[in-house]
Amino acid sequence: MDIILLLSAQISVIIFLFFFPQKHPPYISSSIPFLGHAIAFGKSPIEFLENAYDKYGPVFSFTMVGKTFTYLLGSDAAALLFNSKNEDLNAEDVYSRLTTPVFGKGVAYDVPNMVLKQSKTLKICVHITSRLKCIFSNIFSNLSSDLFEAFSELIILTASRCLHGKEIRSLLNEKVAQLYADLDGGFTHAAWLLPGWLPLPSFRRRDRAHKEIKNIFYKVIQKRRKSEEKEDDMLQTLLDASYKDGRPLTDDEIAGMLIGLLLAGQHTSSTTSAWLGFFIARDKSIQEQCYAEQKAVCGDDLPPLTYEQLKDLSLLDCCLKETLRLRPPIMTIMRMARAPQTVAGYNIPPGHQVCVSPTVNHRLRDSWKDALEFKPDRYLQDNPAAGEKFAYIPFGAGRHRCIGENFAYVQIKTIWSTLLRLYEFDLINDYFPTINYTTMIHTPNNPIIRYKRRSL
Repeated sequence: MDIILLLSAQISVIIFLFFFPQKHPPYISSSIPFLGHAIAFGKSPIEFLENAYDKYGPVFSFTMVGKTFTYLLGSDAAALLFNSKNEDLNAEDVYSRLTTPVFGKGVAYDVPNMVLKQSKTLKICVHITSRLKCIFSNIFSNLSSDLFEAFSELIILTASRCLHGKEIRSLLNEKVAQLYADLDGGFTHAAWLLPGWLPLPSFRRRDRAHKEIKNIFYKVIQKRRKSEEKEDDMLQTLLDASYKDGRPLTDDEIAGMLIGLLLAGQHTSSTTSAWLGFFIARDKSIQEQCYAEQKAVCGDDLPPLTYEQLKDLSLLDCCLKETLRLRPPIMTIMRMARAPQTVAGYNIPPGHQVCVSPTVNHRLRDSWKDALEFKPDRYLQDNPAAGEKFAYIPFGAGRHRCIGENFAYVQIKTIWSTLLRLYEFDLINDYFPTINYTTMIHTPNNPIIRYKRRSL
């Protein structure tokens, strides 16, 4: 009986497909076997996607390195990805090859989505929020003319001070900083597209750094487990946490989460901080208004900023939002289609990598007025993007929305509040950086800037 029912169902599907053929998204063909559009896309991905949007509409497919990608551009099309169930459009199938070699097994995208959701709620959000005030105890005394390099150091030091605890923070010397840099080098297009076992120099540095940092963390974790004192930091939070079934976290899981907490936001926040600096250096009027806002909120003598005052820095907040619109650090959010999907009258088959581009959505002329201009005051309006739900997605949306969003805002605004009080920033010969598309995070090319101390 079961066999008859199964055959009947299969015959029904065949008849349906024969009389009602599936309408796949428009496909951008290529004359280059296997590589497909990898070269054109890699050279200028935003231009490639915007041209495809103008020609084919909000949904289209193309091939790169033997994989088929279907992009969903615009708020309406993007809703499919952000509203989908993980078993239909799966994140682990795409990201695990990137995150597992860096963070380790048993954490992030190396576990089923249900476990990942539990790990996100192990009081981590509560602890991150409670530790935000820790940032204010840091003093910034050195600034490099290479803005991205300067922010990379500031971000990793403030994040570690706020989240990791004093033992790990005290270990952040030049050697450990280089290990983190080697780990961070694992987030590349090569790591995403190529097998992880290939003997590439960057892969070897990544794997060696992962092992050495884990060994450092193991010693700290084991020492803390033996200690009778309870510290108020993320390490203690993870040591005291357990999953729903009562199982505590292993040393390996804790070490992997500690790596993830630092690296997951370090590169993105460093990139956003650097781009913010160039935007306000180019517009001196906005820069001086941000400086005046510091005095208006905190006092003319500029006493130390408090956590409570940060929310009143509305212009700086708008500048950060506009920076994230024009230069979102992550260009593409991806999922793997495990089941057929329907959007805008098209059917996406299983096996396609389904993608949404924050960068493109943030500059669509249908959604944004003066889309390519840096206009922070647009966020003073009720509906800066015509009220579209997925027109502004620098931190993603839906079940995989970044849990570090609030932390990033506080960290970046705190650092820039301090810098605006100390320095004036100018472009060198009107040089504004182009975008480096060779990395997964779109950093500024040659991020050199001029700065000088303010006259107090």
